[in-house]
Amino acid sequence: MTAPITLDLPDEAATAALAARAARLARPGDAILLEGPLGAGKSAFARAFLRAATGDARLEVPSPTFTLVQSYDLPSGAAHHLDLYRLDGPAGLPELGWEEAREGIVLVEWPDRLGPHAPADALRVTLAPADAEEARRATLAGWDPPRLEALAAA
Repeated sequence: MTAPITLDLPDEAATAALAARAARLARPGDAILLEGPLGAGKSAFARAFLRAATGDARLEVPSPTFTLVQSYDLPSGAAHHLDLYRLDGPAGLPELGWEEAREGIVLVEWPDRLGPHAPADALRVTLAPADAEEARRATLAGWDPPRLEALAAA
């Protein structure tokens, strides 16, 4: 297993650039687990990822906080953005279509709610606020070394 890589992201543009690199590297069957406290930038990362993956910089990407899942058509197949904050645990996953969603790319906010369904080979992006207002620290883990290193390369 590759050691985690930590990056300092000075502003939201740097977070968006990281998400765009992830979008270029992601492929059907990938899970991207977005971890961090409220306000850490999980939704901003997902929004930038989906805009880059669709090639539409103005794509409306609403937060799935209340719907729990939003689906998107990408050139490579489907992507599903899940916000599991309101989910009590993994028992509600079948109702959300988790198994079907896994055929495409899934971006999951609050992945701790997945329990044993969290894919072992998922990319884990842990975001944390840093010193400046828009600054974040991102810790990347889980992908194979070549993809993880390509993701971390600015």
